[in-house]
Amino acid sequence: MDGEKDKGNKVKKGYHCAWQIHYHIVFPVKYRKALLEGDVVRIIRETAKGIEERYAIEFEAIGMDKDHIHIFMQCSS
Repeated sequence: MDGEKDKGNKVKKGYHCAWQIHYHIVFPVKYRKALLEGDVVRIIRETAKGIEERYAIEFEAIGMDKDHIHIFMQCSS
């Protein structure tokens, strides 16, 4: 997840093409309340690791402020 710089920089290749797709997703907290701190942040990071292990998803970076989450990710095919 965080700190793994070369992990998401692989170019995927097919017979007639090459691609590299990244997604930047922002999740705001309802009513932009400042709820993301302490145990909530830890649970979100643990959940992201579990999703990464089960599915073909690489979370390249997860950033949080008190009222929103930024996720930069890549999905494998």
